[in-house]
Amino acid sequence: MSKFLYITDQDEYTDHSFIGPLFQKYLNRHFEINTIFFSKSKYDIELKDDGRIIIPEKFSSTVLEELENKGININDYAFVVVRNNTTLLKDVIKKKKKYNYKVGFRLSFPKRIAKLQTDEANHKKSFFDVINNKIQTFSEISLINECDIFLPTSFQMKNDYFKDVKVRTFVIPSAIDPDLLHDNIQHEGEEKRFFYAGTLDKLREFETVLEAFSTIDSNKYKLMISTKDPEYLNDMLSVFPNLQNNIEICDAKNRENLLKLIALCDVGLSVLPDIALFNSSTPIKVLDYYSSAVPCIMSGNENNASIFEDNNSAWFSDFTKEAIKEKLEYIISLSKDEVTQVGVNGQKRLLAVRNYERIAADLAHQLNIL
Repeated sequence: MSKFLYITDQDEYTDHSFIGPLFQKYLNRHFEINTIFFSKSKYDIELKDDGRIIIPEKFSSTVLEELENKGININDYAFVVVRNNTTLLKDVIKKKKKYNYKVGFRLSFPKRIAKLQTDEANHKKSFFDVINNKIQTFSEISLINECDIFLPTSFQMKNDYFKDVKVRTFVIPSAIDPDLLHDNIQHEGEEKRFFYAGTLDKLREFETVLEAFSTIDSNKYKLMISTKDPEYLNDMLSVFPNLQNNIEICDAKNRENLLKLIALCDVGLSVLPDIALFNSSTPIKVLDYYSSAVPCIMSGNENNASIFEDNNSAWFSDFTKEAIKEKLEYIISLSKDEVTQVGVNGQKRLLAVRNYERIAADLAHQLNIL
């Protein structure tokens, strides 16, 4: 069985719903996988029984050398894939001929572009930032074109930001693990419980969603929010005192806690502004909702419409207060059984088209024919 090295950009304790099932579980059926994570506290490399390799963060730019110093033969790897880190990718490409491996680059999310657009929303973007982004993007495209395969989250992401990449491309979207579906426990109250999990910032304009909720009969819903940006959330909520009794702020310490909270809700929220950054992929939180068969109200963009059907397996909404309010009131008017059925339909659809087991098999085939 060929050996495969996946170099993530993640901390060793990250509870990642994408890397774990795809690379450490299902792709392990096709290759002998080593997955590298980084540590802020450790001083020496640790080799785990499950194939994980923990490397001190100070060695993040010299990964291959450090592995060799630890006695790991880089020549054994048929494939080396780097996640998001183009500085490290440059070093991996540089040593490609020496070790005779195939190189892949995984782009999960264009973080630098996201920061640039967030700065623009906060009126902090400068002309220098725009020029610097263009230079870096050109450099990244040149590097990716030296790889054997490019692994973006969606074709739209590639077309929006890396359209000049010419190498073989295989899309790896967020998906669900067919072995890890969770019960939709439901709650006992009559109100519809909506759930939002994730980042809150100026770019996401969550206050538009709050405005929509603020105009709905307060006895008919509860809005639960779990975020790592509690100060930003509190600032937003201060503008909506009438929502005070309808908001429940949750503190999910890890993904297990988050999934338990989601399972107690009726509907997940993933309505985002109509910009390329958000339209290019399905947020992982949407997959978290549907892993518990919790249906989701989401943006009606092309990416979502290619997976779900409005009012059947999800609910689509434009990103305006009026449109969101109208869709929320429609959902609230449904019976619990009708809402539950939308979640069941959505989960079945994802198992058919966004399934990590199937994606791993397709990826293995693409790698083997390089």
